[in-house]
Amino acid sequence: MLEFLKRRLKSEKGAMDKILVTLLLVIVGVGAVVGLNSWIGTETETVKTSATSKITEVTGDAAGN
Repeated sequence: MLEFLKRRLKSEKGAMDKILVTLLLVIVGVGAVVGLNSWIGTETETVKTSATSKITEVTGDAAGN
C-alpha cells in the first residue's frame, strides 16, 4: 500500500511539473505578446510623427520655391 502511494505521488508530481511548466510558458507568452504590442504601438507613433514632420518639411520647401 505504501509503495502504491509513493508511485502515485511521484506520478502526480511529474504531472504537476508539466502543468507548472505549461503555465509558466503561457505566462511568458502572454507577457511577450503584450510587450511586443506595446512596443509596436510606440514605434508606430514614432514613425507617424517622423513622417508627418518630414512631409511638412518637404512640402514647405516645395511651396517656398
